Amino acid sequence: MGFEGNAVSLSWPVSGVALATMTRAAEMNTLHLDLIDELGRAIDEALENKARALILTGSGRAFCCGAHLKYFDRDELDPFDIRDNYLNRIALLFDRIEAIGVPVIAAINGYAMGGGCEMALACDFRIMAHGAIMALPEVKLGATPGAGGVQKLAKYCGRGKATEVILLAQDIDCDYARELGLLFASVPPDGLLDTALDLAAKLKKFSPMAIGQCKASIHIAEDCDLRTARRYGLEALSNLIGSPDWDEGMAAFHNKRVPEFR
Repeated sequence: MGFEGNAVSLSWPVSGVALATMTRAAEMNTLHLDLIDELGRAIDEALENKARALILTGSGRAFCCGAHLKYFDRDELDPFDIRDNYLNRIALLFDRIEAIGVPVIAAINGYAMGGGCEMALACDFRIMAHGAIMALPEVKLGATPGAGGVQKLAKYCGRGKATEVILLAQDIDCDYARELGLLFASVPPDGLLDTALDLAAKLKKFSPMAIGQCKASIHIAEDCDLRTARRYGLEALSNLIGSPDWDEGMAAFHNKRVPEFR
């Protein structure tokens, strides 16, 4: 299990926990096509090998600094070609990070700018090293966040705060991330991965099937009316009744022991 790619490495620091590290530190881990493809491969391998949690992190000074601007450095640009063959691939990758049935933890080691911030927002948990910065600075470049950052910030923080962050291109440090409700923890840089692994260890104790259904229910609740979301939640619970995880959880409860989910 695991691999060393051109832009991403995948390792298994402990059983059941996959760690995908973006390794193009010299390029601030920008979203090169290799990095996009290899993050998709990392997700594939994590799921194929039944990961119970996936941690995403960067190398060097950056978590990920967004779009690889060399792709825009041409005399003639075809906006629709860029949309279909580059930007859409980024958006679909982030959609997949959000939708997979296992918890995804962003261990933000440094700058998470533009698309890197959008990647972090697609994760279930965000842990920031002291000194790390998230931002959506696209207005400085005559652009707009196009891979979910606008929509996620508006949902997570409300319209007012999202407007401030996006239109003023504000830096989000650890304190501001906590104020906005985006932060699970902030830690010294040398404790970043240990904190992410501790969180993964807590998540591993619970039913992976139930976590997957809970994630889906949360996403549905964001996107539809209350009654529809409630009906989906009822179906999510029904899907678990009689499953192996349900049987193990109930047996452990009745026998007053700790459940052992697989």
